[in-house]
Amino acid sequence: MKATTNRVGEISFEKPLLTTAVTIGSVPAFYAGMACYAVSVVVWLVALSRLPVSVAYPLLSIGYVFNALLAYALFGESLTVQKLVGIGFIILGVVIVARSA
Repeated sequence: MKATTNRVGEISFEKPLLTTAVTIGSVPAFYAGMACYAVSVVVWLVALSRLPVSVAYPLLSIGYVFNALLAYALFGESLTVQKLVGIGFIILGVVIVARSA
C-alpha cells in the first residue's frame, strides 16, 4: 500500500472519490497489497482455528516487526535505536505469550 501512495501521492478528500479510486486502481502495487490483505485474513482464520484468541491476538504484533523491517528494506525508512529496542520488546512479548499457550 505504501508503494501505491508513493506512486499516487497524497490522497485528498477534496478530489471526487471516483477520481481518487480510479487513480489508486491504476497502480499495480495496490492489487498486490490487497492480495496480501486477503492472505492475512486466511492466515488469521487458520490461527484462530488452532489457538485461543488470548494467544492468537497478541501474536499479531509480530506484524509490526515485519513492517518495520520491510519499510527499512523497501522504502529506506529509518530504524533508529528506539525503534529497534521497541522491536526487541515486541519479539520478547510474542515469545512469552507463545510459550504460555
